[in-house]
Amino acid sequence: MAASFPDFRTAEVKRKTNETNITIRLHVGSLRATETPQEIDVATGIGFLDHMYHALAKHARWSLVLTCQGDLHIDDHHTAEDTAIALGMAFKQALGEVRGIRRFGSAYAPLDEALSRAVVDISGRGYATVDLGLKREMIGQLSCEMIPHVLESFATAAGITIHVDCLKGSNDHHRAESAFKALAVAIRDAVESTGSDDVPSTKGVL
Repeated sequence: MAASFPDFRTAEVKRKTNETNITIRLHVGSLRATETPQEIDVATGIGFLDHMYHALAKHARWSLVLTCQGDLHIDDHHTAEDTAIALGMAFKQALGEVRGIRRFGSAYAPLDEALSRAVVDISGRGYATVDLGLKREMIGQLSCEMIPHVLESFATAAGITIHVDCLKGSNDHHRAESAFKALAVAIRDAVESTGSDDVPSTKGVL
């Protein structure tokens, strides 16, 4: 895997089951330019899932190397779900103690006629509500029913709260991609440093 990742906010996760074999290296960046350029290389065996993870990493300003060998001869479920779980685990590990960040983030992202909204809380509690209004059965080789499930699985494993809604749009590819982009920008905002060392909670811990 890439040797150029910074040492801080970086995690490596290997997750192997009878259904998938996943390796992830993740660096969680910030709104400011980092000392190294982004590196994104995603290979799950499902083209549209790769496209969504690439969009998430690009606009969240992550460096991400993700490979998965899954039981695609069965269907797309295990690969989609397990990569989302592993990515959530990597995000939680890379972020470390929730201290000195904004915690909350929100964003709108358009893609042509589609418009999505995402709101994020780095809360320590995994929870997701996702409403994308997708109509097709498949986009490429990815089942449309798996797209919100990917976001839900990621949020649960990452221990964050997300609300993601596609507000309008007629093209399901655009609806899904705008949702991932909105989530990326909201996460990027939420993990940005405040310049303090405070835990962003009245409880004093997250």
